[in-house]
Amino acid sequence: MRAFATLAGLALVGATIFTILSFSAAPAPEPTAYAARRETLQERLKRLPGDYRGWAQLASQYVDQARITGDPSYYAKAEDALATAAGLNDRDDAVLTGQAALAAGRHEFAEAARLAERAIDANPYGAAAYGVLADARIQLGDLRGAQSAVDRMMDLRPGVAAFSRASYAAELRGDRDGARRYLELAHDDAWLPADLAYARYYLGELALHSGDLKTATGWYAKALQAYPAYTPALAGQARAAALDGRLTEALDLYDQVVERLPLPQYLIEQGETRIKAGGRPDWTLLRAQRRLFQAAGVRDDLTWAEFEADHGDPAQAVRHARAEYARNPNLVAADALAWALFRAGRPGEALPYAKEATATGWRNPLLSYHRARIERALGRPARVDPGFDPALSALARFS
Repeated sequence: MRAFATLAGLALVGATIFTILSFSAAPAPEPTAYAARRETLQERLKRLPGDYRGWAQLASQYVDQARITGDPSYYAKAEDALATAAGLNDRDDAVLTGQAALAAGRHEFAEAARLAERAIDANPYGAAAYGVLADARIQLGDLRGAQSAVDRMMDLRPGVAAFSRASYAAELRGDRDGARRYLELAHDDAWLPADLAYARYYLGELALHSGDLKTATGWYAKALQAYPAYTPALAGQARAAALDGRLTEALDLYDQVVERLPLPQYLIEQGETRIKAGGRPDWTLLRAQRRLFQAAGVRDDLTWAEFEADHGDPAQAVRHARAEYARNPNLVAADALAWALFRAGRPGEALPYAKEATATGWRNPLLSYHRARIERALGRPARVDPGFDPALSALARFS
């Protein structure tokens, strides 16, 4: 979901070079000699090994790297850095926020919320903790609590991170215009290339999910102009091409995407596009990624519930979906459980979850399609959007 992706988008540049930067304002031009040599965070920690906030910052950057690269081994590095930080000061808000971010990265959202709340108790003015709390509460299905955390973050530090979360909260309420306005504010506030790319990418996603492929494609191109290494925007171009029927172009783009970042979402999208083009999908790398994430302690029943429902064993899909919904009863988990039950031949059990998934007014085409199919199976009148392509259902999911 989009709120969960916010941290990765915002920290892309800083996490790559691991330098000590100020996030309060755009830096002034530096003298050439200073710009050529800036102390890295690792160097600082060698010089000042008792800097627990530095260890917490390093851990947060490792969490971002796991999300950016798709390499879950960074979570173990983050855990080690946080163990050092907590050994020095386990009550510091930065340390607790880092622990919350790691828990969220591993999809332990209840633990992430608990740690974020502890960080806020330690420092009620730490905006970053409210951001992690908002993301965790959305995943736990607590939209009101998430909105409260977003509002507090907006009060403390209005900027790209806060505006992006406010946009997603608005979208989940069905307020697409409000979501767009907040993303435009994020775009206007951005100065780092990665932040610009992030805002432009999600403006493209809003357009894509409203059926405006031309506008979506334009935003993805602008995102790549701002930051050519921003892989989600390249995936957006592939998505738009596939939905527009340009399947050869889409597959060429997906080859580039998964070479850069073989996340399960992109691998499933690539596989579905191959099926649509008359080919056969190869799920080998997808299964390998599943094992890697499991070994790193990442619990992701949601992805496998969705995958098994569409491309595998519906009974396994139901098991995964029930496990995900029990831990994280959010809108997407409710939809996954509804669809898994439907695919398992149990539409009567599916309908309450489909209603729950669509109860907030979120105009997500996949959720609407699933509910319509379930209602039709029960003999109820329901409109299936003729523009929705069920063969490319993964492309309608948020990355």
